[in-house]
Amino acid sequence: MLENSLGEKKTYQVGVVDKSPLVQAGLKQILSEDKRFELVLICSGGVEFIETIETTAIDVAIAGWVMADGDGKYILDHLRSSLNKPKIVVFTGAEGGAVPAQAMAHGAAAFVSKSEQPKMLLDTLAEVAGGRMVFPYMDVRKINDNPLSALTERELEVLSSLSAGRNNKEIAYDQGVSPNTVKFHIKNIYGKLQVNSRAQAVALYLRS
Repeated sequence: MLENSLGEKKTYQVGVVDKSPLVQAGLKQILSEDKRFELVLICSGGVEFIETIETTAIDVAIAGWVMADGDGKYILDHLRSSLNKPKIVVFTGAEGGAVPAQAMAHGAAAFVSKSEQPKMLLDTLAEVAGGRMVFPYMDVRKINDNPLSALTERELEVLSSLSAGRNNKEIAYDQGVSPNTVKFHIKNIYGKLQVNSRAQAVALYLRS
C-alpha cells in the first residue's frame, strides 16, 4: 500500500471481470484476505465492465482474456481513450506465448497466468497499482509487428466492438456518434488492414 500526505495507508480499489463464477468467488476470497485491496465490483464480461466503471472508480482491475460478452482485448481497446482509466492485469488460463504480447500491445499493465500461485497475482496487483508493469519475458520487437498498430484509437474501439458482435447502431450509441460515422470508421479499418469484410477484419483482430 502507498501512504498519502498524512502518512495513512492507501487501500487500492479493485474490480474483477471474468466469465467464471468460480473464478469470481475465488478472487473475492483472496482479495478479502489482503488488506492492501478492497473489491468494489465484479462483472462477467467486458461490455458490462466498461459501462460499470463509468460510475464506479477503481484503481486496478483483474480481467480475463477469453469472454463472450466483451473479451480482454475489448476492455483494453475501449479504455485507450478514457481519462483516469484503471490499470488492467490480464489473468487468464489461455494457452500460448502470444497472449502476454497481445495483452501488452493492447495496453495491459500486467499479465498473470491462472497457473501461478495467488500470491503472485496479489503482488502483481500491488506493483501495478503502484505504477509498474509486470510481464513475463518476451521479444518486445514482435509487438511492433502488430497490424492493428496502424489503426486510430477510435477505429480500434470500433473493431473491438465488431468482434464482440455489436452492430453499427449499437456501436454508434456506445460512442455517441451517428451510424454513418461508424460506417466511415469501418471503411477505414478495411483499407488499413487490407480486408474486404467484417469477418476478415474480426479474424485478423482476434489473431493480433
